[in-house]
Amino acid sequence: MIPKQIDDRRLTAFFDRLQDVFAAMDQEYARAAAYYQFECDGCTDSCCLTRFYHHTYLEYYYLRRCFEKLDPREKDEILVKAGDVCRETARADENDMPVRLMCPLNYDNLCSLYPVRPMICRMHGIPHELQKPGQNVINGPGCSTFDERCADKGYFKFDRTPFYVALAKLENEFKQAVGLEGRIKMTVAEILLSIAQNTDDPASP
Repeated sequence: MIPKQIDDRRLTAFFDRLQDVFAAMDQEYARAAAYYQFECDGCTDSCCLTRFYHHTYLEYYYLRRCFEKLDPREKDEILVKAGDVCRETARADENDMPVRLMCPLNYDNLCSLYPVRPMICRMHGIPHELQKPGQNVINGPGCSTFDERCADKGYFKFDRTPFYVALAKLENEFKQAVGLEGRIKMTVAEILLSIAQNTDDPASP
């Protein structure tokens, strides 16, 4: 059962800790980017066109709170775009067609909520590795722009594991504290659409 209301002070305490996790991610990403001399700009194939799924209630509520602080006119425009993206994505899925649609938070290649963007948005673009318990190390590639600019550089060890672990631990604490169960799987557009539909249940956008 999703709480209709979560105490604002409790949310703020968890959001402060989430910001610390995000800051650690940003610092390590910056170290890797500096090694490669890679700058995420001027992309012809923006990562904001990728259908990223986000899986934590904590990121859901954090994005939602920060969205609600935007100018009312800007919020209305974003919510219209979010609805369009969700409908076009659903039609494409029904017809088993690929789809690449711009994130509704993107304006002129800039994210309206860039400082509070979710984890996947923060770490995308640079080759990385992930160590799941009892499994071999999983290596992930960089984005197409990275390959074009930095393919000749040797690998810099960018291990996402500590950040996944830290976020998972914080998420579990958050769910226990506010009485949430399970997990979510939502795009930014779906998160925003849940706001437009005035529902407090992130599992039901």
